[in-house]
Amino acid sequence: MDDDRGSEHRGADVAADSEPLILVDETDREVGHLSKERCHQGRGVLHRAFSLLIFNGAGEWLLQQRAPSKRLWPLYWSNSCCSHPRRAETLEAAIHRRLYEELGLRCPLHFLFKFQYQAQFDAAAAEHELCSVFIGRCTGPVSINRNEIVAWRWSTPEALHAEMTGPGAESFTPWFVLEWERIWRDHREVILALQSEP
Repeated sequence: MDDDRGSEHRGADVAADSEPLILVDETDREVGHLSKERCHQGRGVLHRAFSLLIFNGAGEWLLQQRAPSKRLWPLYWSNSCCSHPRRAETLEAAIHRRLYEELGLRCPLHFLFKFQYQAQFDAAAAEHELCSVFIGRCTGPVSINRNEIVAWRWSTPEALHAEMTGPGAESFTPWFVLEWERIWRDHREVILALQSEP
């Protein structure tokens, strides 16, 4: 059964527009740095990013609704957590840092796949990312950062897939739609194995 929650206070803003992101080529080789704001201008500049998909002991997936203050896709529902590694920060350090900053959670994370996409939000801004996708099972209490997230909920994989492929699909961020299509098609066995671990 889906579980919908409102906001809970947690922390301060952790993603300043002036923060430099890591620019990469199509092979994920670092080629420079640029502010978060400039990376998302126009059609976007390709940069390194990650997405985290978290499930609980019941096999339900954690979804977040993006804060209304977000420049890109405000109030859209998305995967559990997504962000960018900081300059000189490893991807491994970044995924655990951000999981705690946004959701107050700590758990092992498993790499699934990497993909590149470009998604236009409006004439002035877009996402253009080389994104690494990780999954993990967390059993601790969720404590959201209200500057990043306005609401959160748990959803079964079947209910989420029905939403993603039905009339409600337009309420999700474009990267999450792409990720979920690939997960549902190519990675269901891996996910089922992780969900069944003691």
